[in-house]
Formats: sequence, structure tokens, C-alpha cells
Amino acid sequence: MNKYVLFLLLNTICFSMFSQSEITESELKNHILFLTSEKNAGRYPGGKENKRIVKYLKNEFKKIGLTSFKSGYKQSFKASLRVDKKAEKNPEVTTWNVVGYIEGHDPILKNEYIVLGAHYDHLGMGGPSSKSDKKNTIHYGADDNASGTSALLEIAEKLVSQKNRLKRSIIFIAFGAEEHGLLGSRYFVDNPLVPLSRIKLMINMDMVGRLNSNKHVYMGGAGTFPDGVDLMKTLGKSLSLNPIVHAGSVGGSDHVSFYRKGISVLGMHTGGHPQYHTPEDTIDLINIKGEKEVCNYIFKTIIKLAVTDYDMAFIKQD
Repeated sequence: MNKYVLFLLLNTICFSMFSQSEITESELKNHILFLTSEKNAGRYPGGKENKRIVKYLKNEFKKIGLTSFKSGYKQSFKASLRVDKKAEKNPEVTTWNVVGYIEGHDPILKNEYIVLGAHYDHLGMGGPSSKSDKKNTIHYGADDNASGTSALLEIAEKLVSQKNRLKRSIIFIAFGAEEHGLLGSRYFVDNPLVPLSRIKLMINMDMVGRLNSNKHVYMGGAGTFPDGVDLMKTLGKSLSLNPIVHAGSVGGSDHVSFYRKGISVLGMHTGGHPQYHTPEDTIDLINIKGEKEVCNYIFKTIIKLAVTDYDMAFIKQD
């Protein structure tokens, strides 16, 4: 075989191993199965389960082809955990954000960043944030937020396959300890790996696995960047989704930490449900096909903002 042809063939094989051009239902499901497994016991911050999940996410970031910052893929921080009011003090544990990025190719716009994030932690065996009367029972958190974490991995993989098109750079963050007061995102914005002034938008995915029959995708913060409301409505409808778009209503997940620093945000979810913060939030209730649709919506949004010189500016909402 001609050496040049052999080189191209090997190159293609290697690229396909590390970068997949399509989001797949099977990979979304496999990520959720791992995150909600019995051995990971509800993904509580600290301990061996937390370390196992962080190792998994770090390895996935590397396999996908995301670049690490100089400090590596892991951003360590101390988390003061919520406990019952009867407890004398809040225990403090070490946990991590997992961070990687794709660098854009435009000589100027590559210095601007879009952040895509999702928290990977959940309630462990319940605790004070549980809505259930079942004590010491695994809270699996399939929708909250294994769905967002699996979406983060799949969207990142698809964007890597399109990296040569990107003008702006994209940072991917799996946040720790969100359930204890947005601690991972708060730590990141207080200890940013790039200047905060260069982060032009933060898109957060928290509970994106329960797309309903009306195909409603809910979001807050679309008015925090120019023409955001119209953009999100148009992109959603082009994919046969029915977006419920709020200019403000920034909400209570990790994107709030960025908004408080004067950064435009989008908080994405598919709606609340009775299984929220209970042991019944399990993978059998996840709409995998629907989650893939939501992933493609978010992917298309990032492409629109990252491959063009779309005007990005912060607009404060009341």
C-alpha cells in the first residue's frame, strides 16, 4: 500500500477513535448508566465515589480530545457540605471541577470563550435537600444531573469533530458540589482559568433528560446577550422543538455564578417533575431520544455563536 494512502487511512482511524461527529443515544445512555450506578451511590461530594466519577470524566475529556489547562483537567476546591440543622458543623471535603477546552482558530476571536457546563454531583443517600421521606436511600439523580453531564460529554465530542470551524474557543466544565450551594461554579468564577472578561456566554444544562410530548425546552437568561431570545426561538423551531424562552429568569443553578460576575448566560432544562430530589429519579424515566434532540439544539446554538462573529455583550436583566 502506498505510504501516503496508509498514513491517511491511519489518520482517519485515529480521528474516528477520538472524535465522533454525531451525538448518539447509546452513548448518552451509557454515561447516565455509569453516573447513576449503585457503586456511585448518588454522586455525593468527597469520598471514593466522587473520585471515581472525576476520574471517569477526566478520562472522557482526554479521550474526546479536549485540551487541558496548565493545571490539568481537575480544579480542586474545598466544599462545605449541607447537613441537617441538628448537626454541630458542616463537614468540609475536597472535590473537583473537571475542565477542558477547544481553542478557536480566529486570531482575535479565539481569545473569547463560550462556557458549556453541567454539574455532576447529586444528593448521595438523601440529606437535607431530599424531597423524600425515604432515609438513607440512594438518590440516583438520573435527570438531576446525570442527564446534563452526559449531554456535556456528547456535545463536546461533536464539537471536537467540528473544531476547525470554530472561531471562538469553548470551555467545558463538569461542576462539583452544585447541590451544596453552587460551590463548584462559584469556585471557578472566583478562580478562573481564563480572564472572566473573555467569557462571553455560559450555557448551563441542569435536568435536560425529560423532554415532554410537547417538546418544551425551557431556558432563562436569553436576554442577557444581543438578540438571544429571537435566536433561541428560531434555532429551536428549526429543530422541531418548542422552546420556552425567558429573557430574564436566570434561575438557581450554576449559571447564576457567572451571571453575578456580569457574564451572559443561558440556563437550559426540560422542566420539573415529581421525582426531583427523590430516589425515584432513575434512568428508566429519561427520554434518551428527547435528550439527543436537546443536545443537538445546544450544539447548534454553540456553532452559531462560535463559528461567526456574532456580537456578544452582557445585558443585565431585572
